[in-house]
Amino acid sequence: MKKIINTQNAPGAIGPYSQGATHNGVLYISGQLPINMQTGELITGDITAQTKQVLNHIKAITEAAGSNLQNILKTTVLLTNLSDFAAVNAAYAEFFPASPPARVCYQVAALPKGAAIEIDAICAVLENC
Repeated sequence: MKKIINTQNAPGAIGPYSQGATHNGVLYISGQLPINMQTGELITGDITAQTKQVLNHIKAITEAAGSNLQNILKTTVLLTNLSDFAAVNAAYAEFFPASPPARVCYQVAALPKGAAIEIDAICAVLENC
């Protein structure tokens, strides 16, 4: 059975979707934007700070589901400027220092709220869902 995952440690959905959903031991995390949890505003400017904010949201959602970043199987990184690729990789590597997940990265024309980055993830869950 599907179980919806919600946490106060990541931004709420800005549309008709959930932060995450589990089924058969797999967590599907919706795309996360670099939203400052204190202000509710989009972080702009430094792509490194934006990447870290997004990955902290993903971390919070994995933990709310009873898992962690080490169990992430795959991510999708969406960038509005592929020239940010090296900086994003450097920040991303801090969260996945060993055995990183499979990943794809695309440049896209635009993202919700005018964000420069969005990341979604698929994660194994430690407990039965």
